[in-house]
Amino acid sequence: MRVLLIGAGGYIGRYVADRLLADPAVQLTALGRGDDADVRFDLASGSPGALTRFLDAVHPGVVINCAGATRGGARELTRHNTVAVATVCEALRRSGCGARLVQVGCSAEYGPSQPGSSTAEDAVPRPGGPYGVSKLAATELVLGSGLDAVVLRVFSPAGPGTPAGSPLGRLAEGMRRAMQSGDGELKLGGLGAQRDFVDVRDVARAVHAASLSAAQGVINIGSGRAVRLRDAAAVLARVAGYGGSLHELDGPPGGHLRPVIGHPRSDPDHAAPIAYPYPDGCGSWQQADVRTARDRLGWRPRINLEESLADIWMEAACRI
Repeated sequence: MRVLLIGAGGYIGRYVADRLLADPAVQLTALGRGDDADVRFDLASGSPGALTRFLDAVHPGVVINCAGATRGGARELTRHNTVAVATVCEALRRSGCGARLVQVGCSAEYGPSQPGSSTAEDAVPRPGGPYGVSKLAATELVLGSGLDAVVLRVFSPAGPGTPAGSPLGRLAEGMRRAMQSGDGELKLGGLGAQRDFVDVRDVARAVHAASLSAAQGVINIGSGRAVRLRDAAAVLARVAGYGGSLHELDGPPGGHLRPVIGHPRSDPDHAAPIAYPYPDGCGSWQQADVRTARDRLGWRPRINLEESLADIWMEAACRI
């Protein structure tokens, strides 16, 4: 099976590439903006015609799109998350390769949900910020393209390689700094939210399964369990062997937070700018209903959050 992987250099894309390379039945070609890509191509600025010519030359059976941007203004997010996907869809429509498309979406497309609920694929999306809007627009383009396509809505990925700017990445960095400086007290902000964390290696397994399946539409990829960030912080402290005390600085829901994860009490000069409590636009609660992934992909998460956090900490500890 010939697979074209777009975005192999990204957080999820790296693990998808590893998973596919371990399958002897897969012939993998990586397309992206980085020097490590087999073919360099920028979806945000490249033309559908150029991509079509490449598809006709390589003739993949599956195209997997892990590319995109998680940060930036509305214009940048639209270019990298929506226009880029429009280019992929148009190129596939023009091409004679007939490839299946696996698009990696995200839970921010749903926006906030009712605390205690599990979000299923038929929930009405109400993204709470420009990132979620740009990803939802991409999903709608894929679903309306007429292609053989599936969109995997990934909830909160965790595990090795977690970006430093993510909540768990900032948490690990704050703990590393506290241990390095011998600070016995760590002040943490933004711990009131509850998120459905799923290990990035399990996400890669889901992408692999989706590329082999005939499933179409939207499929949630998550653990099926919401975890409060303050509980994740406690697990990380145990894994790291941090014996100090954790002090939460969350404000009321809908208010503003001045502190952010990782600034110890003794460092007042590092006060952070005021930020919305839920910058991902997902409110205080998200939990996936993952029955569709089980039924249509034969997929279940295998790696628990403690193992994911241990791997996040191992990487952070190497910086001490």
